[in-house]
Amino acid sequence: MRSSATPSGFSRGSRLGRVIKAALKYVPVLPVILVSACSGNPWNSPYPAADADKNILYSAFAERPKHLDPVQSYSSNEILFTAQIYEPPLQYHYLKRPYELIPSAAVKMPVVQYFGQSGERLADDANAAQIAYTVYEISIKPGIRYQPHPAFARNEGGELLYHSLSAKDLAGIYKLSDFPLSGSRELTAHDYVFQVKRLAHPKLHSPILGLMSDYIVGLKEYSATLETVAAQAQFNQKGADTYLDLHSFPLEGAQVVDTHTYRIKIKGKYPQFLYWLAMPFFAPIPWEAERFYGQRGMAEKNITLDWYPVGTGPYMLTENDPNRVMILEKNPNFHGEAYPTEGPPEDVDEGLLKDAGKPLPFIEKVIYSRDKESIPRWNKFLQGYYDASAIGSDSFDQAVQLTGQGEATVTEAMKQQGIRLETAVAASTNYMGFNMLDPVVGGVGKQGQEAARKLRQAISIAVDYEEYVSIFANGRGIPAQGPIPPGIAGHREGKEGVNPVVYDWVNGRARRKPIEAAKALLAEAGYPNGRDARTGAPLVLYFDVTARSAEDKSSLDWMRKQFQKLNIQLVVRSTDYNRFQDKIRKGNAQIFEWGWNADYPDAENFLFLLHGPQRKAGSEGENASNYSNSEYNRLFEQMKNMENGPERQRIIDRMVSILRRDAPWLWGYHPKEYGLYHAWYENVKPNRLSHNNIKYFRIDGSLRAEKRREWNEPVLWPVVLVAILLLASLIPAVMVYRHRERSAGITSRDIKPA
Repeated sequence: MRSSATPSGFSRGSRLGRVIKAALKYVPVLPVILVSACSGNPWNSPYPAADADKNILYSAFAERPKHLDPVQSYSSNEILFTAQIYEPPLQYHYLKRPYELIPSAAVKMPVVQYFGQSGERLADDANAAQIAYTVYEISIKPGIRYQPHPAFARNEGGELLYHSLSAKDLAGIYKLSDFPLSGSRELTAHDYVFQVKRLAHPKLHSPILGLMSDYIVGLKEYSATLETVAAQAQFNQKGADTYLDLHSFPLEGAQVVDTHTYRIKIKGKYPQFLYWLAMPFFAPIPWEAERFYGQRGMAEKNITLDWYPVGTGPYMLTENDPNRVMILEKNPNFHGEAYPTEGPPEDVDEGLLKDAGKPLPFIEKVIYSRDKESIPRWNKFLQGYYDASAIGSDSFDQAVQLTGQGEATVTEAMKQQGIRLETAVAASTNYMGFNMLDPVVGGVGKQGQEAARKLRQAISIAVDYEEYVSIFANGRGIPAQGPIPPGIAGHREGKEGVNPVVYDWVNGRARRKPIEAAKALLAEAGYPNGRDARTGAPLVLYFDVTARSAEDKSSLDWMRKQFQKLNIQLVVRSTDYNRFQDKIRKGNAQIFEWGWNADYPDAENFLFLLHGPQRKAGSEGENASNYSNSEYNRLFEQMKNMENGPERQRIIDRMVSILRRDAPWLWGYHPKEYGLYHAWYENVKPNRLSHNNIKYFRIDGSLRAEKRREWNEPVLWPVVLVAILLLASLIPAVMVYRHRERSAGITSRDIKPA
């Protein structure tokens, strides 16, 4: 019996011995681990150690961009990328205030000429009523080249390599970088004219087609022609790959003069058109790119211009994985540009001109990581893994404090980290819109429309945006009295600027009307105490928003309570941003939340958002509320072509008065933007109209690497303590193991052979 028991005991001892030996094996390695933890890349770094001190800008994005094709892109999360890649003819001076347009790809500012109805040239100071056409002649710099791209690749015979791809050719292609060869060519005036024509492409649905059709001569007719041709081609080919060659269809309003010069002809006088020439809509697109991407099988692989843009700007998109990371890298073919040499006197004091005249861009690569939640983004910023950060409500008190004079500054903790605060009043508005096509909030028939107007007015009073700004924006905003934000010509201050539908002027300041006034309007609308006077059913309204994180639940709960003041039930319908855009485009939302950032510093850029012919549903315009008022539309047509002055201001005042009465929006608020920047992030000056600013920024990679190591130094004493406790716990096991080893040896010697 002992002989049978001994091998079993020996087996247990062997297993125990293996465990002990395995644990003891790592004891000599522990000092090595501790030493390595004290040097090199921090343990928690999300980036490779080799990139620690490189000239890379690190940032984050929450929503993937839907369109990177400049003819379609019109969202703030998209222009973050498109403005760095594409080069319109004009841009804004980075440092000068007020904002000033300067050449970008253009050699000089466009030559502007006015013409009468009979084609006669008019004086530069001609009355707007006499001007039938305005011609902008634009000359671009010679020698500008496109980024490397497979669309330009040619064989030895000069033929384009990848413009006739079969299904077999595409079998091993999954992303743009799978094409082994690339090429380039010089930018020409033809590329700018080609892009103007693309505004009318029937498959692209440009959001500014409606607006530009009213200005660019022949664009509306050009769009109709392309629609007809595309429909016939698709019918004839029964869905086969049909390339719509825009070169075959001339456009009167966009003409090539020579290789580096082109003209755009517009109807009447439209001073704001120069601002449009600083936007990606009027950046060049090479025909080779459209032909390359238009091949059968490309769209199914996400190999499109929306996914892989082609430009001449300082950066190019080299990786597009919108669920993880998007990477911009310096365009090796960039023609070069110099940092500004002029700016206000305070820019000299703040060191913003120390790089004057130096070649751009300074940063080699920009890595945008997708981070949907604000708390992880904030923590990574504090650790030095993001170079800049916005300030969420949950981190506001940690980051910002107010001085005795009410001035915002960083807290002492932020100051010790070298973090600085940059602020600016945004040329933008955040609003809640009503869909005027909806039978409840928009109304049907004259009586129904009047009832719906009073319903909208009642809600406008009930939703307290002063409280919203205080609670959810930490005071970083100004409750809006209309669509035009401060700092834009046409905005009114004081009593003249108050919305009398929502506010009373009391003791020299605006005061929101009492809730009783809202309830009275609601009863007049046919919903006394929030119930339909005819049926007695409770009034239920639907609020469409983009998908929210858990931290936004409180703001949606707050909004429900605002409607509950009127006993209105508000149902929140949340969806992702792309689906939300589709609902707005089709006019399927009832109430929605949106905002608008100024494209250019003029009242027209906000008032056009409510111009009837530019409604979203059916016209693909930017009037998301689908609002239309005949008097407002007439005044808009009159105002849009005027220079700023007293007469234009009078018309704007009347237009704003109409909007306040009709209340197609809850006017919301104009945000104040706060940004935090680390000490190694240089040359930063907030610019709310210019978006191609990355080329001006500078990163001190060595300082960043040093601070990352300092701020992310691992706390090693718990590791050491655990190691000591582990070793201490092994001592009894070692003693038992050795005792069993000795016992086993003695027992085996006592057994006699049979």
